[in-house]
Order: sequence, then C-alpha cells, then structure tokens
Amino acid sequence: MNSLELKYGCNPNQKPARVFMQDGSDLPIEVLNGRPGYINLLDALNGFQLVKELKAATGLPAATSFKHVSPAGAAIGLPLSDTLKKAFWVGKKELSPLACAYARARGADRMSSYGDFISLSDVCDASTASLISPEVSDGIIAPGYTDEALTILKAKRKGGYLIMQIDPDYVPAEIEHKDVYGVTFEQGRNNYKIDSSLFGNIVTENKNIPESALRDMIISLITLKYTQSNSVCYAYDGQAIGIGAGQQSRIHCNRLAGSKADTFFLRQHEKVLNLKFKKGIGRANRDNAIDVYLSEYWEDLLADGAWQETFAERPEPLTTEEKKAWLSSFNGVSLGSDAFFPFSDNIERASKSGVKYIVQPGGSIRDDLVIDACNKYGMAMAFTGMRLFHH
Repeated sequence: MNSLELKYGCNPNQKPARVFMQDGSDLPIEVLNGRPGYINLLDALNGFQLVKELKAATGLPAATSFKHVSPAGAAIGLPLSDTLKKAFWVGKKELSPLACAYARARGADRMSSYGDFISLSDVCDASTASLISPEVSDGIIAPGYTDEALTILKAKRKGGYLIMQIDPDYVPAEIEHKDVYGVTFEQGRNNYKIDSSLFGNIVTENKNIPESALRDMIISLITLKYTQSNSVCYAYDGQAIGIGAGQQSRIHCNRLAGSKADTFFLRQHEKVLNLKFKKGIGRANRDNAIDVYLSEYWEDLLADGAWQETFAERPEPLTTEEKKAWLSSFNGVSLGSDAFFPFSDNIERASKSGVKYIVQPGGSIRDDLVIDACNKYGMAMAFTGMRLFHH
C-alpha cells in the first residue's frame, strides 16, 4: 500500500490528510486496528526511530512514550526494583524485559504520558500488552505482536485502539523533505550515530565515568535526538527521568527537566507510595493528586479540605526538609543537552537534582565558565562536538 488516508491533519479542520511514499513504493507501516491521525503518525515514526536506536546502542529492548512529537519517557529493559514496581503501579508480577522498558518509559512522567503514543523496539508480548491495557493511550507501534498481545490491545478503547506494525528492516531515503507555507525544505537525514565512542573528550578534572553512566548518557542523547528543541534530558538507571522540550531558553529546558526528575524521585518516597486513595479513583486522577501533593499548593488544599475528594484519609504532608533530604540521597544522574550550555547557571541547577555526569556538544564562548562550575561540584563532562536539534 502506497498511501494511507488519515482522520484529519494536525487539527480537525485540516482535511484531507494522508501519508504516502513519493517514490511509489509501499509504506513501511500497516494499520492493524483503529484509524490513525496526523499527529499519531508523527509520534509513531519519531518514537520508533528512538527505540530502534536505543536497542542498537544498548542491546536491550526499548520503549518510549510520546506526546505531541516529543518523548515523555524513554527506557531500556532493565529489571524493576520493588519500589519502582510500586511507583509505576505494575504490581508484583514478573515482567518481560520489554514490559520493564515500557513501565519505565510510562513511569518517567506519568502526567505527561496521559494519552500517549507508544513505540516498542521488539515484538509486543502479552506481558507488555497487559501493562498497556489499563493506561490511557492513543496507540502503539511495534515490529509485531504476539496473538495474545494483539487480543489484549484490540480490547482497548472499546475496540478502537490504534495498533500499527512497522517493518523493522525499512531504510528511509537519505534525503528528506518538509513543506512549510508552500515552501519545500530539503536536507540529509540525521544519521549521526550515538554510542560510547562519543565520550572521549572529557573536559573536566573528574574524568571517571562508569559504564552505567555511559549507558545513561547514551540514553539521554538518543532521546534528545527525537525531542523538539531546545531540549535537555536527565537519565538514570536505564531511563529518561526528566525531559525538558521545546523551550526557547536552555535554562528553562533544564529547570523543567530537573523538576520532572525531582518528581520522579519523590514519587518513590515512602509517604507517596503509601498514600491512601478513595475506591474508584482512576489512575489519571491518582497521578494528578500525587502531583498536587508534591506541589507548593498542597497546604492550601489541606486547609480547605479539598483532599477529601481523592484521598481516603488525610495525607501526612511531605515537608520541604523531607523533600530535600530524600532528593539528596540520589546522585549519579546523567544529563544530556542537544546544544551547548551558554551559562553556568545550568550546572548550578543540575547539581540540585543529583547530576554527576554531563554530555553536551561544547563550543560556547563561555565553555571555561561551565567547566569551572562542573569542577566545583566534582562533575564529569564530555563534549561531543555534535548538536542534536530536532524540529
């Protein structure tokens, strides 16, 4: 099939809409269930590139959770601790490596992953499908599905869940095109390969980067390669834990990513794990409630009794001092930036969220100030010399 009709374009008024192959060849994708939209396809094709590269770079199954053409989370299939299983609401059952990757990708930023599009590097198995089943999601793309997984997924959204299959061996043309306001842009595809060979130029006094940090730095860069710029990604324990995307200022990207990383860690605090919700409160409402519980507005909700709408009992506040103490127990976080850091304020912010390892292109006239800031905190920083803008 050379062409695929879509529901509509970016917005319902943008009709007709379709995707097609300009060279007349068959599309590398097949719709197994549901009907895709324009943004669904953008998420699917960007997301699959991301997980395919993660799998190639690490040798492990990978998953990503996309929203509006940027990832909310991305991860590889490392086993989950009991704490992460509880924080991600996956129960105590044994999970396949692919299911672990999906749980991590979805659990990185559950607020942003609401209504996401999922991309998997491997054939979707029943273990992974069973985790996807209760989540609010628009669709999924993978190289294939087991019969059991397909049955589980086809039951979502009253049978309308979008399920797509992609040819994992498809190789796109080297030149790509994009139309904006009737003008066609042409450029070579970004085939820049991201692996451990990039980290040879360590510019800080601390030059010790362990294998686990190298892995996380790779994850951060591959994630950034498919994130709307400007972008910054915090990674830890085999997954992205905070992604700041599409901000005009890099420090705002960094603050956003760091704030999300802090929330990721705080969700693992004993007080959060033991929150008592009312019966019938859905996952999305629980996510919203946890976000508010961790916010500066929580004391106001305690005062006016609004907590009773969600919680079965009055939650004990997580104090500012407790938050600081908990966050200080996490370190060894890796941070990637899609372009250079022009000011040392980015390093100051990163230090507050346990960042120990940084990878960025380098090339700013203030590189010396940024390096000095890293040395101040004992961080190791590598320059790659390669920018990763994505638009």
